[in-house]
Amino acid sequence: MASTADFRNGMVLDIDGDLWAITYFQHVKPGKGGAFVRTKLKNVLSGAVVDKTFRSGEKVVDVRLERRPVNYSYSDGQLYYFMDANTFEMIPLAGDLIGDDQLKYLKENMECEGLVHDDVVISVDLPQFVELAVTDTDPGVRGDTAQGGTKPATLETGAVVQVPLFIEEGDVLKVDRREDKYLTRV
Repeated sequence: MASTADFRNGMVLDIDGDLWAITYFQHVKPGKGGAFVRTKLKNVLSGAVVDKTFRSGEKVVDVRLERRPVNYSYSDGQLYYFMDANTFEMIPLAGDLIGDDQLKYLKENMECEGLVHDDVVISVDLPQFVELAVTDTDPGVRGDTAQGGTKPATLETGAVVQVPLFIEEGDVLKVDRREDKYLTRV
């Protein structure tokens, strides 16, 4: 148990059975009435953000989450299977827990980071920078533009990113998956 005096950014609370991370908090002491703490909470699994106010000194249940390395193994069409690097056990996760923005960059044997609560992996984060091969792109013609132009390229996982004209099929690219942005050739 923790009180509102222990609040800090990143702290995870168990509220009505859901896990919420504190993204912002402010202690307020008005002229009249009791002090309170205004917070912004983000749901750990769904990403939903809510505003919640706590009375000063109110007790809350804080949760310790652990980060553990996991490797993506395969998908059976509905579930995605990850292997815990510490225990070597297989962990099935639904696609909605991983998120569509991450699934388009997920590749076999990719090292990821699992978020663990009560010895159960509840979500997975891919690395921010991933290296993937280009499977399909239009040929770039020298002299097409006066400025540096871009073209779409399909990567081996199916993701599409904008790349410079000199990129060809078979090139391996380093991509920032959070911004869907090409960084460099590898």
